[in-house]
Amino acid sequence: MTDCLFCKMVSGEIKPDTVYEDENVLAFRDISPQAPLHVLVIPKRHISTLNDLDEADAQLAGQLTLAAAKIAEQEGVAEAGYRAVMNCNAGGGQTVFHIHMHVLAGRNLTWPPG
Repeated sequence: MTDCLFCKMVSGEIKPDTVYEDENVLAFRDISPQAPLHVLVIPKRHISTLNDLDEADAQLAGQLTLAAAKIAEQEGVAEAGYRAVMNCNAGGGQTVFHIHMHVLAGRNLTWPPG
């Protein structure tokens, strides 16, 4: 996707504040953090929404979750606690249409989230 913000980060056209990267996943600090720690974890392959995942994407979806746990450990918040959440479509709060997981920590996170 040539106009996708996150695809531009994957390609190197835009340089994010990267905290984790492997063959399939890129994670970077959110430019508008909602908590002291706010990292976005994305697949390097463009997938617009959670609704666009299929059975073949099961391993990739798991890799996003495992990356979130690694980031929480790396950032020193795993034991205290963190939230990992994905939004789907505008009504669910998704603003960039390339799936991504938010990893939030560093303050008490209330429920419901809003």
